[in-house]
Amino acid sequence: MQPEHNVTVEEAVQVLAMVGDLSMGQPTDQSIRSAHLAERLALLDGADGGACAHVRLVTLLRWSGCTANASGFSTLLGDDVGGRDAMLTQTLPPQNRLSFTSVAPLARIHCEVSGAIAQAMGLPPEVETGLRRVWEHYDGGGMPERVSDPDIPRLVYYTNLGSDLEILSRAHGLAEGLRMIAARADRKYPAELAHLLAAQAEGWLQDIEASPCAAVLPVLAYYVPLTIVADMIELKLPWLLGYSRRVAALAERAAVLAGLSALQQRCLGRAALIHGIGRAAVPNAVWQRAGKLGSADWERIRLVPYWTARAGAQVPSLRAEATLASHVYERLDGSGYHRDLDAGTLNLPQRILGAAAAYAALCMPRPWRAASTAREAARLLTDDAAAGRFDAQAVKLVVAAADGTDVEAVAPTAQRRKLLTEREAAVLRRISLGESNKEVARELQISPSTVRTHVESIFRKLACSTRTAATLKGLTLGLI
Repeated sequence: MQPEHNVTVEEAVQVLAMVGDLSMGQPTDQSIRSAHLAERLALLDGADGGACAHVRLVTLLRWSGCTANASGFSTLLGDDVGGRDAMLTQTLPPQNRLSFTSVAPLARIHCEVSGAIAQAMGLPPEVETGLRRVWEHYDGGGMPERVSDPDIPRLVYYTNLGSDLEILSRAHGLAEGLRMIAARADRKYPAELAHLLAAQAEGWLQDIEASPCAAVLPVLAYYVPLTIVADMIELKLPWLLGYSRRVAALAERAAVLAGLSALQQRCLGRAALIHGIGRAAVPNAVWQRAGKLGSADWERIRLVPYWTARAGAQVPSLRAEATLASHVYERLDGSGYHRDLDAGTLNLPQRILGAAAAYAALCMPRPWRAASTAREAARLLTDDAAAGRFDAQAVKLVVAAADGTDVEAVAPTAQRRKLLTEREAAVLRRISLGESNKEVARELQISPSTVRTHVESIFRKLACSTRTAATLKGLTLGLI
C-alpha cells in the first residue's frame, strides 16, 4: 500500500472510536463523550497531564477489539450490535444472561486485539496495558484474567466510570444511572472513585450536553497506516479479510490508467480503505444470511454508506475520502444506495470505486457462494455495465487494472520468510478465514495435530494467544 495512505495517530484513533461505537450499538460520539467524563474524573482524582492523555486514548479505543469478537456475540445473542448495546445498558432479558465461561473467551479476544492495535500504532505502554485490562474489575470478578486491584491500572477505573455514566444515564436517567454505578462500587471500581463521580456527574453531563464534544488527543507527531482501520473493520467477518486493501489497489491502478491526477488517485485509495466503516453498524446475522434479504435487513444495509459519510463529519481531515467512499454502492441506473443517485450525478472516481469494490467482492468467496475467477468477474461486471448499472469505461479500467501484477499477493513473501515458515503462513491464512483445525488440515492435506502444532508456533512467534489477534498481526506485518 502506498505511503501516502498514512494518517496521523489522532485521525486513526478517531475513526477507530467511531467504528467501535457503531459495533456496540452506540451513538457515534459515545466514546468521545465518555473520554471527556473519564478525563474529568482523572483530574479530580489528582492525575497529571500524561496520565490524563492515557485515559483519553484508552477510553476512545476501548471498543477497538469489538469487531474481532462480533461473530462470537452473534452466536451468543443473535445480534452482536443490539445484544452488546443491551449488555452495556443492562437491559438484556433474563433468558440472555451470559455466564463467565461463555463471555470470557470473547473478552480475551477483545482485549488482545485492542492491545495489538495500540502496539501497532506505537501508543504508550500504559495505553496498551489499560486496553488489555479494560474488562477487569476491582474485586477480581472481571475478564478475561480475573485480576484485581492493584494489578489493574487506575486509568481503567476512570475509563469504565466515565463510560458507565454516559451510557447508563442516557439509557435510564441520571438518578437510576448513578444508582446502578453505586451498586458496582468496590466491585467493578473503587467506591471512593464512584463517590467522586456521583458528586460531579450532573454538572459534567450538563457541560457536555451544552456544547458538542470533540476528541481532544495528546500530540503524537507521527503517522500510522490507514490499513489499521480497514483491518480492524474487517475482523468482524472472516471472509472480508483483506477486501478493502484489494479494492484500494484496484481503484488506484484504474485511476492511473484513466489518467486521473495524483490527488484523485490518493483519494480513491484512501476512500477504498475506509469504505466499510458503516458495515460495523449491521449485525453479523444480516451479512451471513443466505438467500434473499428482507426489507428490514435492506434498510440496515442502506445505512452503511451513510455511517461512512458521517465519519467525514467527525474526522474533517478525512472528509473528502469519506464522502467518496459513501458513493461506493451507488449505481448508474439509480438502483444503488443510500442517496439513490444516477448517471447524471456520479463522477468518474465514484464510478471507478463502485466497479473496483464489486470486482474485488466477486473474486472473494462468501458464505453463500464461491469466489468467481477473474474472467467470470469481468464478464459479470461487463454484463452489469451493459444493463446500465455500472459505467462501461470504469469497468474496463478496473478489469485492465486487475490484469496487472497482484502486488498484494507477492508482497508478503520476504517478510514471511523472516518470521513464519511457508507452511505456517499457509496455516495462518486458513485460520484467518475462520476455519477449524480439521478444515485447515483437509485443505492443506496435513493432520489436525500438525495444524495444532503450527498454530502454537504461530502464536509463539507473533506473541499472541487467540486466532483473531494472530490474524490482525498477520495483516499488520504483511504476512497474509
